Amino acid sequence: MSTYGQFCPVAKAMELLDERWTLLVVRELLRGSAHFNDLRRGVPKMSPALLSKRLKSLTRAGVIERSEIDGRTNYSLTPCGQELAGVVDALGSWGVRWIGELGEQDLDPHLLMWDIRRTITVADWPRSRTTVAFILDGVAPKASRWWLVVADGQADVCDFDPGYEVTGTVQTSLRTLIEIWRGDTGWARSVLDGSVALSGPGEVRRAIPKWLGQSTAAAIPRPA
Repeated sequence: MSTYGQFCPVAKAMELLDERWTLLVVRELLRGSAHFNDLRRGVPKMSPALLSKRLKSLTRAGVIERSEIDGRTNYSLTPCGQELAGVVDALGSWGVRWIGELGEQDLDPHLLMWDIRRTITVADWPRSRTTVAFILDGVAPKASRWWLVVADGQADVCDFDPGYEVTGTVQTSLRTLIEIWRGDTGWARSVLDGSVALSGPGEVRRAIPKWLGQSTAAAIPRPA
């Protein structure tokens, strides 16, 4: 690990935390990911080898701990790592408020659908199995179709047809869906201006925006 050669606590902290992807791995652990494959879904553009390397360095630093539960490797934050929650939240709020421009390279459907899957309020969904399909315009064919399935109090997201009856469909561009999810715009406005098309029975079309909601970032006030 390279050093800044300074006694400043900020410099010492950044010797660990400013390595590429490190804070995003911490973000995923804070959001509930506990297994290697779940962490990969939260950082889909990070190579498995680099993720493994970062997990090892964070373990050595005492930020996370590794354990075996039912034959599976489990990663969790130590009290030291949990203290980074405020840092990650503050960076996220600052990024929403001041770094709002999204380049085409930032529009990742895999991360978006994974974040939707783990953030939705399942209690707001019907008790019977409910499947919402997504058709994302302007995306490579293999990443343009997604299915969000809620059943038995659990949510799952698939990039292949799971074979269940589709309750309703959301068709929009990837950029628009990300902007809604981040809170840059809202469901009502996007449906009204035609940038989002909702299909299904009337009660389903009305319910989908509530079922999906928005990320926690949507509540962060923007500068005037």
